[in-house]
Amino acid sequence: MENSQEPIGPVDASVVPRFAGIATFARLPRLDEVARADIAVVGVPFDSGVSYRPGARFGPAHVRESSRLLRPYNPVQDVSPFAHQQVADAGDIAANPFNIDEAVGQIEAGARHLSTDGTKLVVIGGDHTIALPLLRVAAEQHGPVAVLHFDAHLDTWDTYFGAPITHGTPFRRASEEGLIDMEHSLHVGIRGPLYDRQDLRDDERLGFAIIASHEIEREGLQSAIDRMLTRLGDRPVYLSVDIDVLDPAHAPGTGTPEAGGMTSRELLAMLRELRNVNLVGADIVEVAPAYDHAQLTGVAAAHVAYEIISALAPDEER
Repeated sequence: MENSQEPIGPVDASVVPRFAGIATFARLPRLDEVARADIAVVGVPFDSGVSYRPGARFGPAHVRESSRLLRPYNPVQDVSPFAHQQVADAGDIAANPFNIDEAVGQIEAGARHLSTDGTKLVVIGGDHTIALPLLRVAAEQHGPVAVLHFDAHLDTWDTYFGAPITHGTPFRRASEEGLIDMEHSLHVGIRGPLYDRQDLRDDERLGFAIIASHEIEREGLQSAIDRMLTRLGDRPVYLSVDIDVLDPAHAPGTGTPEAGGMTSRELLAMLRELRNVNLVGADIVEVAPAYDHAQLTGVAAAHVAYEIISALAPDEER
């Protein structure tokens, strides 16, 4: 960490109750309250690329509210993720809700601005459209990245209603633009009906391997973890988590739910294995609070972000 000052952590819950105060992620300081951040949690409240149920534009605020119970020590990873790295809430990148092309440009510019000093971004969407501009910035800084994509869906389709940039197309565009490492990218949790067998052929051609949801059930979690780590190797990794990778029982608040998904416990276990991976950025997308109940989806997404931040903790914390 480059900071000489002690990191500023979450608000003390013994002084200010968790249900009080401004809802920054995990009650962390705002970016303008710290000298600089090693990790910035930033929202992108944009969902104009959805093909079914809208509402993910309200995801960042919902996940922040759902993160109030997060605490400073992660016992499973044996790390205090806010103690030796400065983590701050950078607010939201505003994007035009009426023009996808302009919005993508705004998201790209906002992400570039926030990460020019080496700050790593953990982005809360928003729909999966936002992964394309975020990958452009990541590849600009690190070269083609290994994309680790947790999702029920491939998101490598070509167009929807003739539109080339939507929440179902970001990884096809990213592959075509040379942003991804085509030997090390991976989907995890894929399930549900496809349009045609050709979808799988196209996906492989675009550079992705697949660990499907039914394979996790059949072969076990450890096998999935081993396959994931082997595929990623030592490459720079960009992580993209669509919350619909979880079964609707665990994450009902999303736009395109599919039965037969991962449990939250399985997802968090896989994310914890990224602590020795060269993780350069991440997003959590498709949280749609209008369909959520009792913050089930919001809490799951908040814990996903927490495990990612924990995995990014410096080596001296381990």
